[in-house]
Amino acid sequence: MALEWVVLGYAAGAEAIMVLLLTLPGLDRLRKGLIAVTRNLLKPFLSVVPFCLFLLMDIYWKYETRPSCEGASCTPTEHLRHQKSIMKSQRNALLIAAALVFYWLLYSITHLVVRLEQLNQRVEKLKNQD
Repeated sequence: MALEWVVLGYAAGAEAIMVLLLTLPGLDRLRKGLIAVTRNLLKPFLSVVPFCLFLLMDIYWKYETRPSCEGASCTPTEHLRHQKSIMKSQRNALLIAAALVFYWLLYSITHLVVRLEQLNQRVEKLKNQD
């Protein structure tokens, strides 16, 4: 199951880098090409949403079927394994949340930048008419 988390981590990282490049000031020349690339990647990156839901259900299933380790009924090794499993689940849930938030930010920022370009073109067109 580690491969799924690696793929999700790379997707979240790519989304974060694109959000960062779209929002940095002074990259106007790069931004036009990046907007085209981002708009083409938004649909494939949409597959992150059901993938995250699948992984979230996997975490929930593991949580529900995990043997409990409470009190003196388990050895220190079992207790450590139980705590490590809980930490991994929390880390993976945080990765899911980050991937979903970065996708939403990427979609919103791309939409706003495209709308801003359209409005700037409209302003230029109106200035040229006068």
